[in-house]
Order: sequence, then structure tokens, then C-alpha cells
Amino acid sequence: MHRHGYQGRKLGRERDQRSALIKSLLEALIINESIETTQAKAKEVRPAIEKLITKAKKGDLHSRRQVISSLSTLESAHKLFDDIAKRYQLRNGGYVRITNTKLRRGDNTQLSKIEFVDADKKPAQKVKSIVTEKQAPKAKEKA
Repeated sequence: MHRHGYQGRKLGRERDQRSALIKSLLEALIINESIETTQAKAKEVRPAIEKLITKAKKGDLHSRRQVISSLSTLESAHKLFDDIAKRYQLRNGGYVRITNTKLRRGDNTQLSKIEFVDADKKPAQKVKSIVTEKQAPKAKEKA
């Protein structure tokens, strides 16, 4: 939770550049499932990806359109709905983790790794039932 008046980090960019940066970081996180970036950028990406996963878990058409509008490629949206949302179907929030990795050489800023929690686990697949009776082929009728 943020205090009153919190508008988000500026990240040294204008509004359009900042939103494009967040969008590209979201894309990279969804495709690669783990990225290393600065701590400030990781802290800005976390609430955005949490909201996208929560919308993707609903799975209805309106949620799908909202997610697609906030991402730039359909590939990442499909991966979010087909893989990631199914993986976290039973989890209520807390889908990503931020861990501090090292200090960047040059400007000594804190780098962090943002990754999905339980990334190694795959979603449970449905067991297909085996049909024991063979269906007789239908005869074609000529009229």
C-alpha cells in the first residue's frame, strides 16, 4: 500500500517513455519469465504484472481485451493466458518475487531480478479419458 499522493516513480523519463518502458519490461518478463533490471524498475513492474495476471485468471473476453491492450504483442498475451494464468489459478496474489542481485558497475545502482514464483512448476494437465468402445463408422446414405 502506498501513502496518499503517491504517483509512482519517474525513472528519469517522461510519461510516454515511462509507460513504454513498463510495457516492454512486462513483455520481457512474460516471455522470459525472469529479467534482471534496476530495483526501481522492478518495483514499478510488480504491481502491473500482478494486475495483468489477475485479469488473465478471469479468462473472459473483456479481460483478454484489456490484457492485450496493455501489452504490445499477441504472443505474450497468449502465453499469459495459456501458461501463466493457469499456473496461478489457486494463488491469490504474490505471483512475482524481487531479489536483489548486485550493484551495477559504473553508477553503483542496485540491480534486482524479478521472476515468477513457482516458475519451475507447470500447470496440472487434465487426464484424458480412454474410450474403450470403438465407434462404428457411419454408412453414407445416397438418396
